Amino acid sequence: MTTFQYLIRLITYRTTLYVFNALAWTIIYLVPIVPGLITKEFFDSLTGSDSLKLGTWGIIALLLGASAARVMVLFVGFITDVNFRFRMGMMLRRNLLQHILKQPGARSIPVSPGEAISHFRDDVDQSEEAASWSVDVFGLTCFAAVSSYILVGIDLQMTLLVFLPLVVVVTVAQLSTSRLQKYRAASRESTSRVTGAISEMFSNVQAIQVAGAEERVIERFRKFNDDRRRTMLKDKMMGQVLDAIFTNTVNLGTGLILLVAGQKMQSGSFTIGDFSLFVYYLTFITSIITNVGTFITHFKQMGVALDRLMALLQGAPAKLLTLKDTLYLIEGRESSVGRGSSASAAAPAANDAPPLRALEVTGLSYRFPETGRGIEDVRLQLKGGSFTVVTGTIGSGKTTLVRTLLGLLPKDEGTIKWNGRVVEDPATFFTPAQSAYSAQIPRMYSDTLRNNILLGQREENGSLEQAIHAAVMEYDIEHLQHGLETMIGPRGVKLSGGQMQRTAAARMLVRDAQLYVFDDLSSALDVETEQKLWERLFKSRGDATCLVVSHRRAALTHADHIIVMKDGRIEAEGTAEQLLLSNATFQELWSGDERAKG
Repeated sequence: MTTFQYLIRLITYRTTLYVFNALAWTIIYLVPIVPGLITKEFFDSLTGSDSLKLGTWGIIALLLGASAARVMVLFVGFITDVNFRFRMGMMLRRNLLQHILKQPGARSIPVSPGEAISHFRDDVDQSEEAASWSVDVFGLTCFAAVSSYILVGIDLQMTLLVFLPLVVVVTVAQLSTSRLQKYRAASRESTSRVTGAISEMFSNVQAIQVAGAEERVIERFRKFNDDRRRTMLKDKMMGQVLDAIFTNTVNLGTGLILLVAGQKMQSGSFTIGDFSLFVYYLTFITSIITNVGTFITHFKQMGVALDRLMALLQGAPAKLLTLKDTLYLIEGRESSVGRGSSASAAAPAANDAPPLRALEVTGLSYRFPETGRGIEDVRLQLKGGSFTVVTGTIGSGKTTLVRTLLGLLPKDEGTIKWNGRVVEDPATFFTPAQSAYSAQIPRMYSDTLRNNILLGQREENGSLEQAIHAAVMEYDIEHLQHGLETMIGPRGVKLSGGQMQRTAAARMLVRDAQLYVFDDLSSALDVETEQKLWERLFKSRGDATCLVVSHRRAALTHADHIIVMKDGRIEAEGTAEQLLLSNATFQELWSGDERAKG
C-alpha cells in the first residue's frame, strides 16, 4: 500500500463524515472572501468609486455579519474535525490491537511493549494529522480558486506575484522529501528504544538489583536518550528550516507585491480599494502557502508512520489497518453511523462447539525459526473426559506441543480435529468455552487478586469460590492483608511462585470449558499442596477433558493416559504401570521425582 492509498483509505473510512467536515472547513476558508470585498467597497467609498452605495454603517453591519457567520461555521467545523479525527485514530488502534490479539502468542508483536506503545501513539497520531490536514488543503484550494478569479479580474500581473511563492515552497518541500523521511524515521526509532528500555527496566527491577547492574542499565538508558536527543534535534531542525523557508518566501513575495502595487497606484491604474483587497487576501494566501507546505511535510511523515505500523502487522495485508468495521466509543451507542446497536453486539458470538468426545491430532509439526528445534509429526488422541499427562525431559517439546495445539504457535503442518471435524484456526477455536489454558510462566497484572483471576468475567453461581478451592488458594487468601482485594503488584511480584501458579490455575478453572490444558502447573509447589491440587482438580473437573504437562509423580498417578516426549516426538504412550515396565525415559523421570522429594 502506498502512502497515497493509505491516505485515501483513511479519509473514506467514514466518507459522509469526511465530506461534511471538508464542506464545513471549505465554508470557513471561503467566508473571508466576503469581508475582503466589503473592505474594498469601504475604501472605494472614501474616493467615491464604490458600487454598492451602502454607507459606512451598512458596510460595518456587513462586516459584523460575516464575522458572526464565520464564528458559527468554525464551531461546526471544530466539532466535525474532532469527531472525524478521533474516530479515524481509534479505528487504526482498534484494528492494530485486534490483529495483534489474534496472532499466535510467539508472534504477537515483533518489538518490545514500549516500542509498540510508541507505534500506537506516535504513528497513529501522525496518520491522523496528515488526513486532517487534507481537509484544510482542500478548503484553502477552493479559497485560492475563488480569490484568484477575483484578483485576476483586477490585475493579472499582481495575481501572479501573489501565487509565485507557492510554487517555490512546493518545490522546496518536494526536494527535502528524502531527508525529511530519514530524520523522522530515525527520531521515531530512537524514541521507541527509549520507551522500550523504560518498559524493560520497570519489568525487571529485581533482576537488575540482584545482578548489581543498576549503573550499567542506567548508562545504557543514558546512551539511548542521548541518541534520541540527537535524532529528534535533527528532525525538529529540519521542520524548522522548512518553516523558515515557507515564511521567508512569503515575506519576499509580500514585499514584491507592495512595491508593484505602489507603482500601479501612482500611475492611477490601481485604486485604494483594489490595494486593500490584495492586502486583505494576502494574509490568507500566506496561510495557503504555509499550509500546503505543512501538508506535504505531514504526508511524507505519514509514509514513515505507515512503514512502522506495517512492521507491527508482520507481513499481513496493509488493508487490515483500515478495515471499515463498526466502532463503538461509548457502551450502548454506535459511534460512527449512529445505528443505536448495543456495544455488546460488536463482540463475535461465542464459538460454542459440541461437547468434546474425541480430540485427534495428526502430523502436528512446528519448528522454531531461530533454532530449528520443535515438534515433528506428533499424533495423539484425547478421549472426552480423560486425564492425559504429557511428560518428558527438559527440551523434549512438551510445552511446544500444547502451545502448537492451542494455536499459540503457528503449526507448520498437521491436522487437528474436534469430534472428527477439522479445526481450521486453532488460535481462535481453543478459547472458552472450548478450552482454557494455564501457561508455564503465569502472567499477572498490577491489579487486585480478584481481577487477576476473573479478568473481566462475571462471578456466577459461586464459580470464583469453586475455582479458588480447586486451586488450593483459600489458605493464602485468608492470610493476605486484603484477601481477594489485595493488589499483587507489577507481574504479581507480591505473590510467591506457587501462589502465582495457583492464581493462574484459578483463572483457568473459573472459566467453564470442555478442555483444560495445564502446563507445568505444580513445579513451584510443596509436596502437600501439590497433592491437594491434583486431587481437587481431578474431582472438580466433572466431564471436562484435561491435558497436563508435568513430570511430577502427583500428576502422573492421576493420569488415565501418559504421553512421553523425546526430541520433539512421541517416544511412548500408556499408563504409568505400562511405561514403568517398558520405557527408560519414563523410568528415569519417575525415579528422579522420587529423589527430588527425598
